[in-house]
Amino acid sequence: MKRLIGTLTLVVVALFAFVSGAFAGEKLQPFILSKLQAKTIEEGMKSAEKALKDAGFQIVGSYMPEKDVGIIVITNPELLKLAKNTEYGAFGAVERVAVVNRNGKVEVSYTNPEYWFNAFRMEGNITPVKKALAVALGDKLEYGAKNGIDAEDLRDYNYKCCMPKFDDFYELGEYDSHAQGVQKIEKNLKAKVAGVAKVYRVDIPGTKATLFGVEFTQGQAADKFILSHIDVPEVDAHSHAAHLPYELLVVGDKAIALNGKFRIAISWPYLGMFGKHGFMSIKQAPDDIEKQLKEVATK
Repeated sequence: MKRLIGTLTLVVVALFAFVSGAFAGEKLQPFILSKLQAKTIEEGMKSAEKALKDAGFQIVGSYMPEKDVGIIVITNPELLKLAKNTEYGAFGAVERVAVVNRNGKVEVSYTNPEYWFNAFRMEGNITPVKKALAVALGDKLEYGAKNGIDAEDLRDYNYKCCMPKFDDFYELGEYDSHAQGVQKIEKNLKAKVAGVAKVYRVDIPGTKATLFGVEFTQGQAADKFILSHIDVPEVDAHSHAAHLPYELLVVGDKAIALNGKFRIAISWPYLGMFGKHGFMSIKQAPDDIEKQLKEVATK
């Protein structure tokens, strides 16, 4: 009997180890191509927003980083619950949807919840969120990482040896209280300090964690600059624009952000370092992102 109980315990532990939603060894992709069709960006945005609302998602923000790209950011009660399970789970409190004119054809894509759940080292069960998005938008194709990355590797991901991982955060500012930090950042985003503007804000219920999504407009940090250099058909037939917007998190009395060398790479994990559309074409972007976010957090 003791041996049986011990065996059952190991089975339960093993099951919980894979609660991330991905089976051991399953290869995950960062983005999912929707089945929605549209003739224009505006039509695609309206169609996606309606489908998302009908499926129980809340739209927390939207914007157009350039004329051929529209971004919608969403959350739902399940995502907000999952965001509370880990110290920095708030980074995964939202999903992102992109509507893009790609070579004259409008496509809708969105973040793969399983992929980002693991990349952000969250805990719980993300499967219901993925299923809800599939019902709302369809799941025609998963793409973005060639052969894919398994959950275990995503949780320890870095682009190359000795490069930043998920928890190598930019430390942007420290405050007397969480409320003071949020108030300062709200004020500076409204003023568009360093050309950075607010796209959304999500307060995680029952915690001192507030997630902002921001638009960059200056230097190599600019959303438009990054899209024009590495989100092109020569890199991938389908857009990675659901990479946007970038996050700024106030957790407790500190403001942090994901390191650009991690946050950008996790959206283009197979992109080469060199060449016309390699990471070196945006080599200043991580430093510009850190500098501009620090201004937003401290000015």
